[in-house]
Amino acid sequence: MSNSENSLVKDSSALPLARVTLRVLVILNWVYGALVFAILVGMLTAGHWTATALGFAASADSASLIWGVRMIAVLGVAGVPLNFIVLSRLLAIVNTVCGADPFVAQNAARLQAIAWAVLGQQLLQLVIGMIAKSVSTPAHPLHISAFSMGGWLAVILLFVLARVFLEGTRMREDLEGTV
Repeated sequence: MSNSENSLVKDSSALPLARVTLRVLVILNWVYGALVFAILVGMLTAGHWTATALGFAASADSASLIWGVRMIAVLGVAGVPLNFIVLSRLLAIVNTVCGADPFVAQNAARLQAIAWAVLGQQLLQLVIGMIAKSVSTPAHPLHISAFSMGGWLAVILLFVLARVFLEGTRMREDLEGTV
């Protein structure tokens, strides 16, 4: 990277903002996980009260709906570590960009981990969408999308970008070895 490009990276106000935003999102992710876990515990220990609080009365007709919401909550809690992988690896990548050295093997590995985590998120979304569709009733519809075109494109993009970073790192090391 040239000195002027290096200066632009270091002077960018977007990078400190990205760092702060990602740190806040890490915290919010854990708060989200705690709230979903609390809802799950509430559904298991005080099902009638929690069902009423969520907007549907517990009855024989709503038994499958309550079961479905419990399963969705379990999967919501399972998504928290996947979100953490994405956010923490992205924060580490931003830190290397701030240090003006983003093309390192660790970033290729981080992008690969992010790609796998986003793939996991997409699979969770499919399962959650299928559960919602199977337990939804006209009286209590659950409108949860099972498919996100952007999410699946992001998975592909992340795997490709991880490979680009790996190749860029190799090319850089080869170039440094010949100089």
